[in-house]
Amino acid sequence: MSRAVLSIGSNLGDRLAHLRSAVASFGDAVLVVSGVYETPPWGDADQPAYLNAAVLVADPAAGPHDWLARARAAEAAAGRARDPERRYGPRTLDVDVIAVWDEVGAPVLSDEEGLTLPHPRAHLRAFVLRPWIDIEPHGRLPGHGWLTDLLNAEPLAGDALELSPRSDLAIESDA
Repeated sequence: MSRAVLSIGSNLGDRLAHLRSAVASFGDAVLVVSGVYETPPWGDADQPAYLNAAVLVADPAAGPHDWLARARAAEAAAGRARDPERRYGPRTLDVDVIAVWDEVGAPVLSDEEGLTLPHPRAHLRAFVLRPWIDIEPHGRLPGHGWLTDLLNAEPLAGDALELSPRSDLAIESDA
């Protein structure tokens, strides 16, 4: 069974509705969804705050490219438009495939154009790691180590202080 961790975020339009639609698009593959965090923008400060969460998904028939295709389909359904001039610019929905494990639990590594696994910048992003810890408290980012160790070390320890848990918001899943 292929298992993956996805990071979802939105800072345009109805942010929570975009996150909910992304989770719903993965249907029965959704195992668990993290809490919601409001986070400052990363990489391009001139934009609104994000809502971010993490999703653990599993599907016996899905491979890494399937997860990526489903992520892109969720973004397209939310009206995601990529601006080559603003790589880290605002977006209705961003769905990143952070890590994938194969049917025996081994991490899938990929350095293909368009699909690098694990995600090449996940270890630098508190808004990815903190929600992931919600769903896998003892999780490890392949090639980088324990999530809690990464989040508690600089430079992420300072970034983590800027994340605001939004216990008033929930992402419901029909899964």
